[in-house]
Amino acid sequence: MGAERRVVVRIDGVDCDAAPGEPIVAVAARHGIFVPTLCWSRDDADCLGTCRVCTIRWKRHHVAACALRAEDGMDLTVSTPELDDLRRGVVELLFVEGNHFCPSCERSGDCKLQALAYRLGIAAPRFHYRFTHRPVDARAQRLLFDQNRCVACKRCVQRFAGGDGHRVFSFEGRGDALRLAMDVARVDALDDAALRRLCDGCPVGALLRKGRGFDRPIGARAYDVLPIGADVEGARGGGDG
Repeated sequence: MGAERRVVVRIDGVDCDAAPGEPIVAVAARHGIFVPTLCWSRDDADCLGTCRVCTIRWKRHHVAACALRAEDGMDLTVSTPELDDLRRGVVELLFVEGNHFCPSCERSGDCKLQALAYRLGIAAPRFHYRFTHRPVDARAQRLLFDQNRCVACKRCVQRFAGGDGHRVFSFEGRGDALRLAMDVARVDALDDAALRRLCDGCPVGALLRKGRGFDRPIGARAYDVLPIGADVEGARGGGDG
């Protein structure tokens, strides 16, 4: 059997080897180039590019690095003042569109949205808060779902299906009316390990295990010591889980 075919992708002037069709965000991470993400995870085969936090430039177009696949000869730009400000604006919009109060949130210190805000130097959003009011769904036996914090990343929709193949979560509506719908019976049927993966996979504090709030002291949380992206830049081969 012959060796696996590889292609070369140039990112910010650095030639990076990649497998054909590999997500650009994964290629960048493996070569120590940090691209901020919320909806992407290496645990998922495909990413829908919903949050746009990983926006980069290719052929004068702005594209999502999680959904863009490696092809030989690509020339991509990740870091410019314009792109940095664009990504900062996307994160700010996510903050003002939902209700994210970090000091009182159970996921503070473990939240990717909060960590990205620190990494991007956001002290306060430049946009006006919408002060949305969405329901908090506590019908499930072991899960609390706070719609106010959901950023519609679709991780939970992609990852979890019941034994009959039906999704545990789905989206209803479009545009400003888009909402995540939860099948309570299927959530209650998840075992403890699956429920833990579900909550840990949420990049914000929208999905919380009941009875587990504020159980990680300061210093033991994911982003207390190292900033988001440090695993990528400091130890090549790291990346978001």
